[in-house]
Amino acid sequence: MNDTVDKLVIFLAKRDGIDKLVKTFQYVSKLVHWHAESTNPNIAQRAKQWEVASGLSRKAFRSGRFLTGFNALRRNPGSTPVFKLLAVLANAGEMVYFFFDHFLWLSRIGTLDPKLAKKMSYISAFGESFGYIFFIVSDFIVIKQGIEKERKLMEKKFVEKGDVKVEESIKNIKVDRVMRLMAVAANVADLIIGLAEIEPNPFCNHIVTLGISGLVSAWAGWYRNWPS
Repeated sequence: MNDTVDKLVIFLAKRDGIDKLVKTFQYVSKLVHWHAESTNPNIAQRAKQWEVASGLSRKAFRSGRFLTGFNALRRNPGSTPVFKLLAVLANAGEMVYFFFDHFLWLSRIGTLDPKLAKKMSYISAFGESFGYIFFIVSDFIVIKQGIEKERKLMEKKFVEKGDVKVEESIKNIKVDRVMRLMAVAANVADLIIGLAEIEPNPFCNHIVTLGISGLVSAWAGWYRNWPS
């Protein structure tokens, strides 16, 4: 059986794994910068540099990531017309996000005109937020279906005591529910970050809101991608 170090190595070998680690760096440093800005400018400046470097690194790691959504639609668009529609809308938004994120990264490192950064950031954040709405809706529908199925299985379990298959099915539904709730938490957190870019407001743009949202998203991703 794999121990913690084995699992960590497997986790960090995944693109999503290293992304969640660096995302943790990014938003921890954001909070450190905010906390130290008035009391220790030197520490605050170093934290800001760490935050910027982490953000740019994550964009580099995501090169070609827009193909994931395209492949998901190509291979498994959904089991019903409703899920197919939700999958198209969700993945389309995510593909826009990751595709234009390439140009945002290139403009921020100076390869493209830095003036493009603001426009690319808006388009990318809009696609991201648009897609997350439909991912959230899809997950809630599946969670609701799982609860209904679990109730029926619980009734069957009460009648047919000791049925291993029924118990295994109930366990699988509960595991899937936890994973989907983690996905919802991550998507809601990222939606808040996206809204801060699309429609700036005191709540979404507050450093604490952004920092906590980023960490919630990162740690939910850790949970979902951690090897079992």
